[in-house]
Amino acid sequence: MSRRSNIIPDEAVFSDFRRQCLSTDNWSNKYDKHGMQVWVEVPPAASTQGNQNAPKVHKIKCKMTIKDVSAATMYDVLHDGQYRKKWDPTMSESFDIARLSANADVGYYSWFCPKPLRNRDVVTLRSWQVTDDEYVIVNFSVKHPKYPPRNDLVRAISILTGYLIKPTGPNSCSFIYLSQADPKGSLPKWVVNKASQVLAPKVMKCVHKAGQNYPEWKQQNSPDQKPWLFPEQNTLPMMDPAELSIQRTDSLENVDESLTADESLTADAHENEDSS
Repeated sequence: MSRRSNIIPDEAVFSDFRRQCLSTDNWSNKYDKHGMQVWVEVPPAASTQGNQNAPKVHKIKCKMTIKDVSAATMYDVLHDGQYRKKWDPTMSESFDIARLSANADVGYYSWFCPKPLRNRDVVTLRSWQVTDDEYVIVNFSVKHPKYPPRNDLVRAISILTGYLIKPTGPNSCSFIYLSQADPKGSLPKWVVNKASQVLAPKVMKCVHKAGQNYPEWKQQNSPDQKPWLFPEQNTLPMMDPAELSIQRTDSLENVDESLTADESLTADAHENEDSS
């Protein structure tokens, strides 16, 4: 990504994200059931050997084959903040802060974590791109001068998170989610990595169900309002992207909460197995 003051993703960022979503090299399959796959990236040994800066948090990729919801609808679900309050049970608070361009904004999101973990929050720059045959959304963590880390929450980091949605028919699509995120705290990285593999299928099922129910909900809730497709509808204040900077993982303190994290993870794993 460019080091210039404007940190809004350019075409190269979208192209690289698209390449990662579609690549099969250096990815290990961890889950494959009911039209859903989960992979974890396995970087070449040469790139991590002796490299102290090699990321300890896995990059995870999920692909879902959706046979009953259009790509356009799934894309709308991901953007519609009002609807998210209806379908996302882990969300504590979420709001858009400002516009950066016609296809980029900055927003805040916080979510509930299972005890004994502390709840998390994140401030991200989100950008999107729509073409005739695909929809792409990417985000990463940024520092915003008016939204510093809070004492009652752990500030998490999205290194890179996003979606690639491609139509496969008028009411079907391929839905790919890719993420490398650090929840911070002092959880062992293996717990973080295992948790992401366990929880990913559960989250994907939730998003799919949200897509199934969205058209009926939207018909009753400002059906013509879609500022992510029609920028002229966007009423957020404009913000200079130069006021933002990328949030690095090593600039945030860790909070010790590892006491019973393993037990919470084990319970989640069993629940996920029972429901699949």
